[in-house]
Amino acid sequence: MRPIIEFCASNIGHGTGPLMNKLEQNPEYDVVEYGCLNNCGECYLRPFAMVDGEIIEADSPDELEQAIEAFIKEQQAWDSLEID
Repeated sequence: MRPIIEFCASNIGHGTGPLMNKLEQNPEYDVVEYGCLNNCGECYLRPFAMVDGEIIEADSPDELEQAIEAFIKEQQAWDSLEID
């Protein structure tokens, strides 16, 4: 199953727009933008996204990209263990 990566339109001010656009180009991800993800505290403080319902946050969009990719790899590793 492809990871679902959700972005908050209100968080774009932290520079997440270009990252969202980049991740949308990856056919292995489902990327969705919402007007609000109901995480106003996170949205105000730093770049964040939700990956499969889990909040992923970082100090910069580049660090957020790395954190998202690390989270997805970790989830895929767990999923492969459950199948075996």
